[in-house]
Parts: sequence; C-alpha cells; structure tokens
Amino acid sequence: MSETLVIKGATVITLDSKNHVFQGDVLIDRERIAALGPSLAAKGAEVIDAHGQVLLPGFVQTHVHLCQTLFRGAADDLALIDWLKKRIWPMEAAHTPESIYASARLGIAELIRGGTTCALTMETVNHTEQVFRAVEESGFRATVGKCMMDRGDQVPEGLREQTETSLAESLELLERWHGAADGRIRYCFAPRFALSCSRELLKQVGQLARERGVLVHTHASENKDEIEIVERETGRRNIEYLDEVGLAASHVVLAHCVHLNNSEMEVLSRTGTHVVHCPSSNLKLGSGFAPIVALLDRGISVSLGADGAPCNNRLDMFTEMRTATLIQKALHGAETLPALTMLRMATIDGARALGLDKEIGSIEVGKRADLTLLNLGALHTTPHPDTVSTIVYAAEASDVDTVIIDGRVVMRTRELMTLDEQAVIREAKEQSERLGEASS
Repeated sequence: MSETLVIKGATVITLDSKNHVFQGDVLIDRERIAALGPSLAAKGAEVIDAHGQVLLPGFVQTHVHLCQTLFRGAADDLALIDWLKKRIWPMEAAHTPESIYASARLGIAELIRGGTTCALTMETVNHTEQVFRAVEESGFRATVGKCMMDRGDQVPEGLREQTETSLAESLELLERWHGAADGRIRYCFAPRFALSCSRELLKQVGQLARERGVLVHTHASENKDEIEIVERETGRRNIEYLDEVGLAASHVVLAHCVHLNNSEMEVLSRTGTHVVHCPSSNLKLGSGFAPIVALLDRGISVSLGADGAPCNNRLDMFTEMRTATLIQKALHGAETLPALTMLRMATIDGARALGLDKEIGSIEVGKRADLTLLNLGALHTTPHPDTVSTIVYAAEASDVDTVIIDGRVVMRTRELMTLDEQAVIREAKEQSERLGEASS
C-alpha cells in the first residue's frame, strides 16, 4: 500500500480558523496532511476519487464508554442512580477480558462507521488493557482511562477498589499505553464521579495528572439526586467540590454539567475546565437540559459525546449535533447554535478539549490525516445548498463513505478495513448473552 494518498475533487470543509471551504484535493503523506489545493498529484500515490463528496475532519467524541456497548438496550427507562445501581454496575462487575474486548470492538466499529475518528473513553474498573488492545488493532484514535471507584453505596464487590490499588493500576496502564502507536493512543485518569471516589483518591488523581501531563476525565452534575448527595456529603456543590480537590483545570474534562449555578460556571470559566455535552443521554436518563448557551457565553469549552450505548442507545455524532442544537433552539430561540457552531463542537472543539487541536480536528497542512468522506446525494440530503447545514440537520451515519485515521484508510466505501464486521457482531452477541446470565 502506498504511503501517499490523494483525495481528489471533494468539497473540503476545513474548519480551520477561517472556516475555509474549497473544491479540490488533499494530499496525505504517511500520517499527515501534506498539501491542499485545486489539483494535486504525487508519484505513486493512491487516489481516492471524491468528486461529488464532502471531506471534513473526523468527528471527535469527548465522552464515551466502550466497555458499555454490550449493554445496549439492557438498561432502559431508568434515572441515573437506579440505572447505575440496578443495571450498569452489576453488568460491569460481570465483565471478563473477553467481553470487554468484544464490547470495545463493537463500539469502535460503530464509531468509525459514523465518521468518528477519535474518542475520550472511560472504561470500567477491570480489564482496561483489553480496550487498549482493541484500539491499537483497529487503528482508532483514543484517550482511554480505567474507571476508578474506591467508595460508594451499593457498589458491587467486583468494582470496589482500595485507593492505592486503583492508583497503582492506573499508573501501570499509563506507563504501558500513554503515547503508544505513535501517539494515537493516550491514557487519562478516569475517576467515575464524586459519589464513587474518596476525597483522597480525587486529590491524588489531581496531583498525578498534573505531574504526568495527562487528562482527567470524570462525570459531574449530571443528575439532581447526585448533586444533592454530593452537597450533603461534602458541604459543596459538585463543581465547587471538584475545584477544592484540584479537579477543575484545563486538563480536566467533565461530562454532562447539566445542573450548574452561576458560581459553578464561574469556576469552569476561571479554570479553563472543559465540558462535554451529551444531549441524547441527558434526555434518555431524564437528567435535564444542560445550559450550553450560558456556558458558551462565558467562554467555557464545550464539545460533544454520545456517552455509552445503554443510555443513548447509539454512538452517532450526527444524532448528537442535531439533538444538541434543536434543544437549545427550543429553549433560547431559533437563531441559537447555528450549524457551523455545532460542527466545530463536533470536531476542532473536541480536539481542543483533548489537547490535540494542533494535531487533529481541522483539515490543515501538517496536521494528522483524520478525515471523513460523506455522500450527500441521498433522498434525505437532497438538495443541499448549504453543505454544513445539511451535515448537521439532515445527514446520518449511513452517509459516511470513507474514513481515514492517521493517514490509514480504516473504512472504504462503507467497508471496515481494520475490523471484520461480521466477526465483531458475532462475538458481541455471544459475549452479551454470557453477560446477561452472569449479571442477572
């Protein structure tokens, strides 16, 4: 296979600082974008004819749980705390290395098929090395964290950790995987949320993350019951408590942040903490409507994630973009969150939250070639006088034609190249049946 690739004749949506759009070619040399222009060629290069297609940066999802993909449809119609205690935690406790591997492969395959090329993912307490293995083999780009849980009410024995053990296992994974695959794979600390982590664990995570230069990925202020319990136990609201233990900072990514007061938003703004909006998950769990407009008005970083398959139940960025903007329009008016804002949240803003905006998230010379080709010629995307609008409001995951990560084609004309789709489905079904029996 040639190390040089030319994508010819696409409508290229760069999402650079000027939101430049042009009709033409993109030249990829090994893993990086080498040139942009109206007509490019390179000796011996592989050519992808993209006339009539749209090329955009791959989507960057900043909150998913690959270990939960096997739980799709098994935890419906429950609010957060019951959803965790009655269904999710027992199933996570029943995971084996084989089932986690199958779950991660299923999730990665779905993400790639929907044009997502990079994700920030929180796993469960055990067997996180299997997720790294699946990421490495598939060619996907991910920042992965082992879930940390050293306290909590009704936590199954298989998930309850000792503080020092949790930290030691996290550091082992960091040493083994952070920066692997030429930087395509990274590690993050992933304390689950304030209710399942001791103050000591959270403080040590904050210190270690600063020392090691890695991200912290956790949940915050998702559900009113959760917030009331945190305040009762700590005397602080969720964001204020996280700030107190050193987990409000520019290297911290907080999923959800649905229920915030002005003081908490000020903390997020002052510290440069990143927020991940997961609109479908917030709706399905009945958690509420995140104050996205208020966050953006304060200059707070907001990106998008699908969350896990049992609370969505899909891992589709097209769904999240459309849902996110429609919710805010209903709350604040039709002019709110236009399509271009949403598309940037799904790409370059996600890359920025992960500290990867110099490497991915836009189509610019020198950046890594994480790219998605779309066909917009279907009934539901015709006509499309405004391409960005069509992508956000009309397009679907099935419109993704070809996906490239680090210059490598991982899906070509809807066929996965690094994963055997039928084997992924077969293994997922087998492991799902076993998990259902083990956790019932």
